[in-house]
Amino acid sequence: MRQKILGFAFSTMLFALCFSAEAQQQGRIPRIGFLSGSGDPSAPSHQVEAFRQGLRDLGYVEGKNILVEYRYAEGKLDRIPILVAELVQLKVDVIVTSPITAIRAAKEATKTIPIVIVTLQDPVAAGFIDSLARPGGNITGLTRLTRELSGKRLELLKETVPKMSRAGMLADVKLPGSAIAFKEYETAARALKIKLQVLDARGPNPNLESAVKAAVNGRASALITIGNPVLNRFPERIADLAIKNRMPSLCEASSWVEAGCLLSYSSNDADSFRRAAIFVDKILKGRKPADLPVEQPMKFEFVINLKTANQIGLTIPQWTLMKADKVIR
Repeated sequence: MRQKILGFAFSTMLFALCFSAEAQQQGRIPRIGFLSGSGDPSAPSHQVEAFRQGLRDLGYVEGKNILVEYRYAEGKLDRIPILVAELVQLKVDVIVTSPITAIRAAKEATKTIPIVIVTLQDPVAAGFIDSLARPGGNITGLTRLTRELSGKRLELLKETVPKMSRAGMLADVKLPGSAIAFKEYETAARALKIKLQVLDARGPNPNLESAVKAAVNGRASALITIGNPVLNRFPERIADLAIKNRMPSLCEASSWVEAGCLLSYSSNDADSFRRAAIFVDKILKGRKPADLPVEQPMKFEFVINLKTANQIGLTIPQWTLMKADKVIR
């Protein structure tokens, strides 16, 4: 009898411990690591705000049923491996990031923590995943196909500025994606008989005034900015410099047009980061990154800032305005 009582008590204790552990696990608040290449804690980028909105749309409330550890490289890309290491050490449930340098650092730092990416590159060609349909490994997310749109952007710029024969390309030439960007634009430029002038603007504090002055001295008819974590910190400043020098400007995100750039052709930047929250939600609910197909944009937006056109004395052809998905007046 005594043995039966002891056995029953032991079984009851085990059940209680298992129930307690399960309850703790169910009550645990998931922790997300969000690594931004630009922005800072006092002025988060619009990408951060879009991701937060995506979480709210899914019913997440920061500090209540989800925790987000934000890390900002502030354009200092040499800090990225350190920031990735911090998130890995914190044992976050998911890492969300965008810069190619950060994606590569995260891929090298962990094989177990799921990584949700919003990349400008082809993630298959970059070696991040096996295929869009079956990513494999611990990486999934979205590709914005920004590089593949370079030719179309240049065509729209040429249509907007028909007499353009030379354009300055503003970029940090040391960054990994710059060579790919140059190649994509150069292919289209040759077909359109446009000469490209490389304007090196190295981070974290590029001399933008000097770079734009070099474009003016080189008789460039327009300014093209290749988006990256360094230059993404200065959209208003770059737009202002282009306007000051009466240069039409081509950018790679609609948020830049809202900051004063003349035109852009891209997928919707904010929508991509809102959708990144959907991937996080699926992973937290048990889906494996390897089985979540990487999304491609369903639609691209052509955005024109007519106010900027008026400031630089440029008349946008009517047929070009008719193509625009959005016109800022």
